[in-house]
Amino acid sequence: MTSTTSTTTTSTTPADSAGTETHEMRRTREGYDAIAPQYAAHFREEFARKSLGRAMLGAFAERAADLGAGPVADIGCGPGWVTDLLHGLGVDACGIDMSPGMLAVARASYPELTFTEGSMTALDLADGSLGGIVAWYSVIHVPPALLPRVFAEFHRALAPGAPLLLAFQVGDDPLRLTEAFGHDVDMLFRRLTPERVTDLLRGAGLTYEAQLVREPYEGERTAQAYVLARK
Repeated sequence: MTSTTSTTTTSTTPADSAGTETHEMRRTREGYDAIAPQYAAHFREEFARKSLGRAMLGAFAERAADLGAGPVADIGCGPGWVTDLLHGLGVDACGIDMSPGMLAVARASYPELTFTEGSMTALDLADGSLGGIVAWYSVIHVPPALLPRVFAEFHRALAPGAPLLLAFQVGDDPLRLTEAFGHDVDMLFRRLTPERVTDLLRGAGLTYEAQLVREPYEGERTAQAYVLARK
């Protein structure tokens, strides 16, 4: 899910202990449930304008289609924009998200696609069953201690040679939202560095392929990164 920039307070809250859903992740899910319709309406056009990100999604889709190793999962799919884009590029794509509110928006917007509730810390998927994974601004909601577990899950679920594409905000300090679209929330957005992410990917047995880092557009607070890897 792409993060909202409506109201912010910085924080260095420590990571929660390991588990399928930590307190931090539960609060994030509750926040997205509360703001899902407003979020989808507000950020839809912004997603459509971000041509460099969509270009990376196009490169990912081409690799997944060429490999033909199975369906592609958009993990942390939010309102389903990326799932729909991949579908339009000829990829057999489905969406997974931990927020029932976001899934309701996605299902209403794209009834022809499949959206399932689930957590990237424990994917309900068979080993090697996916022909690709996209995590579009979704690993930013994972406590640092759980990132190795998440990338190990991605590795487990991917077929040999299948691509993985990550998008995230660049930085070291997390961002906490306490209000968004008129709702009280408690949502932590953890910025990452490409170097840290590629190290974690390699540690999970994934092969780094490429990255694109761009300067922030108007309204964004930090640079944005897209990292492409494969199993």
